[in-house]
Amino acid sequence: MTGIDLANGIVGAVLGILFATLFQQPLQDAWFKLRRRAAARLRRLPVGEDGVPLSTWSTFAIGPLHTSALIVEGDGEQAITPDAVRVQVLEGEVDLPPDMVPWREEIERTEQQAEVSGTRVRIWNGPRYAVEGLEISRTSLEEHPDISLRLRPTDYFTFLAAQQLDRRLPDGTTPRDRYLDPDRPLTAPAFLQCSFGINVAVVTSDHLLVVSRRADTVRMAPGLWGASVNEGLSRHIDSAGRTAPDLYEVARRGMREELSVQPHEYTLTLLAFVLDVERRQWSAHFTAHLTGLNGEGLRARISRGVADRWEHQSIEYVPFRPSAVIRELLRPDRVRHWAPVAPALFHLALVHTHGRGAVERAEASAVRRLR
Repeated sequence: MTGIDLANGIVGAVLGILFATLFQQPLQDAWFKLRRRAAARLRRLPVGEDGVPLSTWSTFAIGPLHTSALIVEGDGEQAITPDAVRVQVLEGEVDLPPDMVPWREEIERTEQQAEVSGTRVRIWNGPRYAVEGLEISRTSLEEHPDISLRLRPTDYFTFLAAQQLDRRLPDGTTPRDRYLDPDRPLTAPAFLQCSFGINVAVVTSDHLLVVSRRADTVRMAPGLWGASVNEGLSRHIDSAGRTAPDLYEVARRGMREELSVQPHEYTLTLLAFVLDVERRQWSAHFTAHLTGLNGEGLRARISRGVADRWEHQSIEYVPFRPSAVIRELLRPDRVRHWAPVAPALFHLALVHTHGRGAVERAEASAVRRLR
């Protein structure tokens, strides 16, 4: 071995020791951290009575109150900032499968006949959006949500046809049987997801939650208790067919049309994205805190007229405390009469204001009292 080879060997050994000293411990720490996280996830995995792990995609429930609302993103504690949401409108309208096209034609004929006969007001076939996909990732450092919502043009008659998820097709199957996998709730063709709505939990300046009851004449969830404000995305109003809709602006439109409240009179916070897995309807959940308008003032404002008064048949005001709101949700005469996504909306709004611990303690206490 030459002197040069010996020197190179010594330098290599020294460098090896140096790199091992500098990087071995951090690498080990990172490895054990990952193992701890994986173990924690396994410990948190819900398990049934037979010891078999349950699906982590469980819909929202509190004691006897069971809903079809799946909270896809958001926990109430951390707000979703406007810059975290990107909305893209894709080219090309949604197409129904050939064996579902007659259903849409049937709806169109029925509405034309209703107009001719004058038996009822004809339903307007408004331009809407279908959900092509919702992708969620995390930023590299802060792990904040990064959400991409992809929409595709559709219309209301296509939505009504696709809502017949349990209607028999010519081969005897149903759209639910053929196109939906219960173990993969986020995977569905766009033609079955022709609805994206905005739900807002409104809290007055004197800490009253606004709870509305939908009119018996509305097509979706008639007569059920629900969000303070509910608004669907409209291609005609919210984007004029040229730009992607702004979810915050849709929420503000709903606040104006349903409560006659202007943007400068409240703070608006996006809390979650939710899927009604039974009906394949997507929604964004907001909370709005009125800054200078109390319950009495809001009642007076509504009494002077609102644009969409026909959508609600009554409005109640519930103290915005965990115990009071949860008692309202679990009332025996109301527990089965909530719109599917409303209980999750109110839960998230409570968590955002009062904290998860206080809300979960109140929920556990309310459920115990029912036993």
